[in-house]
Amino acid sequence: MSAKAISEQTGKELLYKYICTTSAIQNRFKYARVTPDTDWAHLLQDHPWLLSQSLVVKPDQLIKRRGKLGLVGVNLTLDGVKSWLKPRLGQEATVGKARGFLKNFLIEPFVPHTQEEEFYVCIYATREGDYVLFHHEGGVDVGDVDAKAQKLLVGVDEKLNLEGIKKHLLVHAPKDKEELSERDGREVAVEERGRLQLWAQSGESRVVYPCLGTHCAAPASGRKRLKSDVWGAGFGAESEGILASFISGLFNFYEDLYFTYLEINPLVVTKDGVYVLDLAAKVDATADYICKVKWGDIEFPPPFGREAYPEEAYIADLDAKSGASLKLTLLNPKGRIWTMVAGGGASVVYSDTICDLGGVNELANYGEYSGAPSEQQTYDYAKTILSLMTREKHPDGKILIIGGSIANFTNVAATFKGIVRAIRDYQGPLKEHEVTIFVRRGGPNYQEGLRVMGEVGKTTGIPIHVFGTETHMTAIVGMALGHRPIPNQPPTAAHTANFLLNASGSTSTPAPSRTASFSESRADEVAPAKKAKPAMPLGKSATLFSRHTKAIVWGMQTRAVQGMLDFDYVCSRDEPSVAAMVYPFTGDHKQKFYWGHKEILIPVFKNMADAMKKHPEVDVLISFASLRSAYDSTMETMNHAQIRTIAIIAEGIPEALTRKLIKKAEQKGVTIIGPATVGGIKPGCFKIGNTGGMLDNILASKLYRPGSVAYVSRSGGMSNELNNIISRTTDGVYEGVAIGGDSVLSTGVLPTPVHTPHLTESPAHEYPPCSHQIGGTEEYKICRGIKEGRITKPVVCWCIGTCATMFSSEVQFGHAGACANQASETAVAKNQALKEAGVFVPRSFDELGEIIQSVYEDLVARGVIIPAQEVPPPTVPMDYSWARELGLIRKPASFMTSICDERGQELIYAGMPITEVFKEEMGIGGVLGLLWFQKRLPKYSCQFIEMCLMVTADHGPAVSGAHNTIICARAGKDLVSSLTSGLLTIINNPDMRVQILKDYVRQHFPATPLLDYALEVEKITTSKVKKKMSLMPESEFWLNFSGKMRAREEADEYIDIGALNGIFVLGRSMGFIGHYLDQKRLKQGLYRHPWDDISYVLPEHMSM
Repeated sequence: MSAKAISEQTGKELLYKYICTTSAIQNRFKYARVTPDTDWAHLLQDHPWLLSQSLVVKPDQLIKRRGKLGLVGVNLTLDGVKSWLKPRLGQEATVGKARGFLKNFLIEPFVPHTQEEEFYVCIYATREGDYVLFHHEGGVDVGDVDAKAQKLLVGVDEKLNLEGIKKHLLVHAPKDKEELSERDGREVAVEERGRLQLWAQSGESRVVYPCLGTHCAAPASGRKRLKSDVWGAGFGAESEGILASFISGLFNFYEDLYFTYLEINPLVVTKDGVYVLDLAAKVDATADYICKVKWGDIEFPPPFGREAYPEEAYIADLDAKSGASLKLTLLNPKGRIWTMVAGGGASVVYSDTICDLGGVNELANYGEYSGAPSEQQTYDYAKTILSLMTREKHPDGKILIIGGSIANFTNVAATFKGIVRAIRDYQGPLKEHEVTIFVRRGGPNYQEGLRVMGEVGKTTGIPIHVFGTETHMTAIVGMALGHRPIPNQPPTAAHTANFLLNASGSTSTPAPSRTASFSESRADEVAPAKKAKPAMPLGKSATLFSRHTKAIVWGMQTRAVQGMLDFDYVCSRDEPSVAAMVYPFTGDHKQKFYWGHKEILIPVFKNMADAMKKHPEVDVLISFASLRSAYDSTMETMNHAQIRTIAIIAEGIPEALTRKLIKKAEQKGVTIIGPATVGGIKPGCFKIGNTGGMLDNILASKLYRPGSVAYVSRSGGMSNELNNIISRTTDGVYEGVAIGGDSVLSTGVLPTPVHTPHLTESPAHEYPPCSHQIGGTEEYKICRGIKEGRITKPVVCWCIGTCATMFSSEVQFGHAGACANQASETAVAKNQALKEAGVFVPRSFDELGEIIQSVYEDLVARGVIIPAQEVPPPTVPMDYSWARELGLIRKPASFMTSICDERGQELIYAGMPITEVFKEEMGIGGVLGLLWFQKRLPKYSCQFIEMCLMVTADHGPAVSGAHNTIICARAGKDLVSSLTSGLLTIINNPDMRVQILKDYVRQHFPATPLLDYALEVEKITTSKVKKKMSLMPESEFWLNFSGKMRAREEADEYIDIGALNGIFVLGRSMGFIGHYLDQKRLKQGLYRHPWDDISYVLPEHMSM
C-alpha cells in the first residue's frame, strides 16, 4: 500500500511542527482529543484553554462532509461541548453506506470569522506532478472544486514560487480598491462593533444581516455582494501576500513529508493571521524509511465503518518484519465466506468474483500473501484467519477459499505446508463450524503443495477440494457458492517431465523448436511507424526485446539469472541473455551457472560503470535492488547511454521518487518497466527475471515460442495466469509485460513502445488482452487511442476491483495503486468506458478466457492469424537442488545427526523447538541434557549439571590450563588459540568443592546408590594410605548422574564417548575464557618467565 489516510489531528500536528512560512499561523497545537474513556479533569489540566474560549467539536474518523451531516458543533462552551457529545460519543451513526461508532472527537478553539474569509486549498499527486487547487470561496458549500477552483500543475523537480501562486492561483485575490461608500439600491459590507454586517440600503431604510462564521442571515444575493465588497474594502495586497506565502510553505511541507493528498477547507485568513480549520490528508506510507524521524510512530486509522482489529495489527507487524507481503482487512467478522489468497492482483479478482456471485454481504475479509513468504510466516497468517473464522458459528456453515494465480517464484509446497500446519492445529474448530475448503493454485512445486493439501483433508476429515492450473482461477468460487458443480476427480494438470539431457548428448544449443508463424515478425524486423501518428516518443526503440537482447542484472539473484538462462536455452538462443551482474557488496568475481547441462561463468562487477564498459552490447538492466537503493541505482544506470530498458522489481518505492525516475527516463529515451513488477516476457526471445515462473510453467504455457496474443497486466501473478489462459485458448503469447501495481506507472497501460506497434503497424497480427485494476485513469488512453485510430487491432480488457463499489467502507487492496479517488477511477466506470469505446469487455473475470478464445477464433477464421505447426521444445536438465525438493531423486547423506535440526523455521534441540526451551526456562543444564543425553532431565538434574559447571569453571591462574591460556593471550593469540592451549594441559585436581556437590545430591536426589558405594570405598582407601584421596568434582557428577541412566550399559556408553570429560572441559573453558578476557582488558604484554624462578642445571661434565 502507498497512500494512506491520516487523522486530522495527526495532519495538523505535522503541519504545525514543520511548515515554514512568513504567514502567522494561529492556534498552533490547540486541539484536544476526546474518546469514550477520556478523563475530563485530566483533559482540562492538559488543555486549560478549554475553559476560557469558545469551542468547536467534530469527529476525527476520516468522515467527509461533516458539516453537511450535522457532525460539527460550533461556538460552544465546554458544557455545551459535553452536552453536544452526549448523544453522539460512543453511539452508532450512518455515513453514506457505512455504519460505525463515533468514538474519536477533536475539540478546537472557535474562530469568529465571516464566510468571506474562508478559502479552499488542496494539493494532490499525479504522474505528471503535483496539482495545487485554490478557490476563494471555501467552506461547507464549496461545491465542485475541480470545476470551480484555480488549478496549477507543479511538475516533477519544479518549484512553486510566490509569483506563480499569485499569477495562476490567486486570480480572484484581494486587490486594493478605493473605499466604498454607501449608495442607494446597493448592498454594502461594513464593520460595526467588531462584526461584519451586511446592510441592504434602499433610500433611508436599511436591513442589517449579521454574519458570523459560515452562517450569514443575508439572502444568497446579499452574501455574494458581501463577498465582493469585503474583498474590495477589507482585504488588500497584504492579504494576497499572506495567502501566497502560506500556500508556498504548505507545498514545501507537502513535498518534504511525502504527502500524496493535502486539503484544507476552510482556510481562514483574518487580520490576525491564518487559521487551519479543517484538514484531510494522505501520506505515502512507503516513505516511512525516509520520514520516520519527522513522522514518528504515525497511525493510520481505518475508514469510518470499519473497526481496527488486533489481528489486523498483528498481520501488519508480520508484514513489516518480512520481505514478503502479508495483508489482512476484516470486512465482516460474522461473514460466511473467508479468503486466503496468494497475490495482490489475484486477491482482488477473488473478491470481485465473490461479490459478482452475490456473496458481498457474507464476505468476511480481504487479504493476500505473496512475495515468497516462509512456511512459518504462512502458518502465522493462516492460523490468524482460522482463529477469526472459528469464533462464531454460521447456520449454513462456512467457506474458506485458498486461491491464487500461478506463482512466478514462490514455492507453493513450502507455503502450503504452513497452511496445512494451521489446519491441523484448528481441525477441531473447523469441523465444529462446518468449514469447507476450496483450493486452487499453480506455480513452482504446486503439485506437491496440492497433494499435501489433499492429504490433510483425508486425515482430518475436513472437506477440502483441491484444483490446479487445469481449472480456471476463479472457478472454485462458483463451486463454493453453489453456482457450478464440483468435479469428483478433476483432471491432472500436464506438467513437465522432460527436464532431461538431450538424447543426442550434444553440447550445442538445440535448434529452434518452432518455425516462425505468419503472425511473427521475421528477423526481428519492425515496421516503421506512420509519420502522421507516431507510435512512440522520439529516442525509444521500436521493440524492447529480441533474440539478441543482452542484459545486466543488478543484485545477487542467482535463481532468477539461472531461470533466464534456462529460458534462453529452451528458446534455442545462441547465447545467454545475461552478460553480467552488478553487486556492490563484493569484489569483482565470476559466478557459476548452467547453460543447458554445461557450466558457464558470468562476471560479477562491484561497480556498474565497469560492467557497462566491459559489455557495450547490453541495452537492458534488470534491477533487483531493494526499495531503498533502487532509486539511486536506477538513476546511475540512466547515465549510461547504452541502456534503453530498465525493469525495476522492487516494491515500495515512494511515488515521489518514481516520478523523478519517469522524468529522467523520458529525457533519456529509456523505457522503465515497474516499479513493483515481476517483469515481462517475449516468448522465444527474452524474459525478465522470474517472469513466467519455472520451466515447467514455461513449457506448459508454451512460452518457449511466440504466439499471436500480446498482453499488459498490472499484476505479476496475474500475468502468469494470463500466460496460462492464453495458452489454453489461443496459440500462445507473443509478448507480455507486467507494468506493476503502483499508483504511479513508469510505463502506462499502453507501454510505449511495448504495445503500440502491436496495436497498429507491426506485421504481426497479435491482439492484446489487458488486465488492469481500480485506481488511476490510464485505461482511458486505450479509449482515446481507439477513437483516434491509433489502435487498430482488437483489444480485450478487464479492470479488476469491481467489488470496491459494493463495500460500505473503503478498502485498500494489495496493490498500492488499487484505490479509486474519484468515480472515474472505479473499475466499473473504466470497464464501461472501455466497452463503449469498442473494447471486448467480459462480464467478469470468469469469462475472460472465453472472450479471448472467441476473438482469437474469429481472427483465425478470417485468415488474419494462421497458427504455426507445433514442434516439441528442447529438453533442459533440472537442477539437482530442485529435483531433490520435488522428490525426484535421492542421495545418501554424508553426515547423520540426532540432536539438532536447523532446517525449518525454528531451531530444534532433540525434538524440542528452541522457543519451548526458553518458555520452559530449561537453562544450561536442560540444554546439555537435550544435546548430550537426548532427553529432558528433571529440574534437580539440570541444576546439578549447572553446579558442576560452576565449581569446575576455574581453579585460579596458577594451574597449567589457566597459565597457558594467559601466556597465549599475552602473546597476542586469538581467543580460540588461547583456549585450545589451556585445554590441552588441564589435569584433574581434587578439592573441597566436592563437598558442595555431595550435599546437594543428598538433599535433592531421590536415591544415591553409586555415591554411597563410592564414599564407602573412599573410607577404606584413605584409611590404608597416608596421603588423603577424595572424589573429584567430575567424578562426583558422574557417580550421581549415571544413577539416572536407564541402564548400566547406557551409563558406560556415555562414559566411553567422553561425556564425563565434557563437563570438566566445558566448565574449565568458561574459566579460561575469563582469564583470556581479563588479560586483554588489563592490556598485559608478552609474558617472559623470570630467570630467578628457573633452576639452570648444566650437563654433569660441564659443571666439573
